[in-house]
Amino acid sequence: MFSILLVCHSILRWLVLISLSFTIYSAAASLLTKSPFTKKDDQYRHWTATIVHVQFMLGMAMYFKSAAVARFHLIGIATARGITEPTFFGILHISMMITAVILITLGSAFAKRYEDDTKKFSTLLLCFGIALLIILAAIPWPFSPLAQRPLLRPL
Repeated sequence: MFSILLVCHSILRWLVLISLSFTIYSAAASLLTKSPFTKKDDQYRHWTATIVHVQFMLGMAMYFKSAAVARFHLIGIATARGITEPTFFGILHISMMITAVILITLGSAFAKRYEDDTKKFSTLLLCFGIALLIILAAIPWPFSPLAQRPLLRPL
């Protein structure tokens, strides 16, 4: 069960990054050209937030089944020395990802409710942009000094 969640979480990471990047690019381009906020823009906003929430739910399911997180809870924060893999997944990864999901949720909700198109695009650009930076920092890339994972998990 955990390995299936892990593969899905790994694959969906790319969809999250692509959809966030695309929505940010679309918002920036529309803001610069002073384009109206169309149904297409609203769908980008909606589907990006939906993909992020699905990824978040997969991540939460994994969090409660992860051996690395279990080791962190076993040794506790007081005895954890430095940023080890259990500390990364037990504190850093989850707290940064929750922060990013909150930013995306708020940005999506505010953009949906604003009347002014410029305000909609600038809200999406700000909230989704900051969330993307947080996500990029919190992903355990193969080159990360904190925790390394492959770019794609094998099936």
